[in-house]
Amino acid sequence: MSDPSPYTPPKVWTWNKDNGGRFASINRPVAGATHDKALPVGRHPMQLYSLATPNGVKVTVMLEELLALGHAGAEYDAWLVRINEGDQFGSGFVAVNPNSKIPALLDRSGPVPVRVFESGAILLHLAEKFGAFLPAGGAERAECLSWLFWQMGSAPFLGGGFGHFYAYAPSKIEYAIDRYAMEVKRQLDVLDRRLAESRYLAGDAYTVADMAIWPWYGTLVKGQLYEAGEFLQVQDYPNVLRWTDEIAQRPAVQRGRKVNRTWGEPASQLPERHDAADFDTLGRGQPATPG
Repeated sequence: MSDPSPYTPPKVWTWNKDNGGRFASINRPVAGATHDKALPVGRHPMQLYSLATPNGVKVTVMLEELLALGHAGAEYDAWLVRINEGDQFGSGFVAVNPNSKIPALLDRSGPVPVRVFESGAILLHLAEKFGAFLPAGGAERAECLSWLFWQMGSAPFLGGGFGHFYAYAPSKIEYAIDRYAMEVKRQLDVLDRRLAESRYLAGDAYTVADMAIWPWYGTLVKGQLYEAGEFLQVQDYPNVLRWTDEIAQRPAVQRGRKVNRTWGEPASQLPERHDAADFDTLGRGQPATPG
C-alpha cells in the first residue's frame, strides 16, 4: 500500500513527540540522563546491563562460551535493563554508555573499572582479554574482524530500517519496506555466498563474527525476528539456514539466549543472571536478586 499523502520536509525540522510508532515514548533527539538511578553491582568481575534483544544476546552468548572454555574471569552478573520503560536513560547507565543503548559492560576485574559499550566493542574486548574466539593474526584475524564489522554496519538496515518499517512503524510505507527488504535480502545473499564456501564466517573456526551475526540473521531466517521469514523467502538461503541450525545447537548459545529475556515460554526466560545455577530455576520462578 502506497503512502496516500505526499510529504514535503519543512525548512526546519521540529520534534513531534507523538510521532514514532511503538517506541515514541522513549525516543528523543537529545542525549543524556533523564533521571537519577544508580546501577546495581554484583560480585563477579563482569557486570552486564542488558536485555535479550539480538545485540544483547551477542554478549551473553560470548560470556557463556568463555565460561564453557573454563575462563573463570568471565563470570558475570547480568542486570535487566527495560528499554521500553526508559531504564537506559538512568544516570548510572548513561555513565557506562553515553549512547543509552544496550548492552553495556563494566569490567571490574582490575583496580579501575573499565566501561565498554557497543556490542561489537564488547565482543572484541572480551576476545582479546581472554584470548578466545578471535584469531591471533594474519588473514584469519582480518577475515574475522571484517565480518564482525560487517555486522555492525549492516544490522542497522535490518533493525532500524526493515524492522522498524515492517513491524513497528505506525503506518506501512510501501517504499520504505521495499527499500529495506531489498537490502536485507542482499545481505542474506552475501552471507549465503560466504557460508557456501566456509563452515563459519571467518573460516573453519567459530568466532566472535558468528556470535555477532547469528542473533540477528540466524533468528531472522528461523522466523523468530519480526515474523518476517515468509515475507523475505528465507528458504532461498540454505547455507545461512545450515549455519544457523549448527550454532543453535551449542549449549552456551542456548544459555546465552535466555539471559535478560522477559518474553516467550517461561523456560526460555532468565531476566537476571548472577550464577550458573540460575539456569536451573527456569520455569520455576526466578532466583532472588543478590544483596
